[in-house]
Amino acid sequence: MREKERAVRLSKRMSKVLRHAPEEVGPALDAAGWVDLDDLARALGVTRARVLEVVADNDKQRFAVEGGRIRANQGHTVPVALDLPVAEPPAELYHGTVSRFLPDILRDGLRPMARHDVHLSATVETAVRVGSRRGRPVVLAVDAAAMAADGHEFRVSANGVWLTAAVPPNHLREHAS
Repeated sequence: MREKERAVRLSKRMSKVLRHAPEEVGPALDAAGWVDLDDLARALGVTRARVLEVVADNDKQRFAVEGGRIRANQGHTVPVALDLPVAEPPAELYHGTVSRFLPDILRDGLRPMARHDVHLSATVETAVRVGSRRGRPVVLAVDAAAMAADGHEFRVSANGVWLTAAVPPNHLREHAS
């Protein structure tokens, strides 16, 4: 297996453990989602240096390292309190999806499903990349300014992903590509 494939595989394992299933390998996350870096490396059967390489090389910047600890920046399905401050969003944000989900989204809005928050992108390009993971992407524009004016709160993770509890359908429109 090539080095890049090994790094991607480890990144996916780290994401699973830090976002969804820490119990699968053992290290317990604290209330904010942090775990000791050495404990995680040991549990995954790799070196601390290898984990840090994956963090540094991750193009999506999924992980944060601070004071000998590591956590996923967002996307958790296990209970964590990321304690991100409320932030003023740009006027428009974007969400990448695929056409088979469009009727439900346009009817019900964007919901977090199993995650804590809805994930939004600051750029159309990022939304296209996100939507492409499941097929031919469809990009939705979110009227974040109107949502904020209506009292919806936004937070932004360390890697630039915008988070909000939900996006009502009246604040969504299909983005013209």
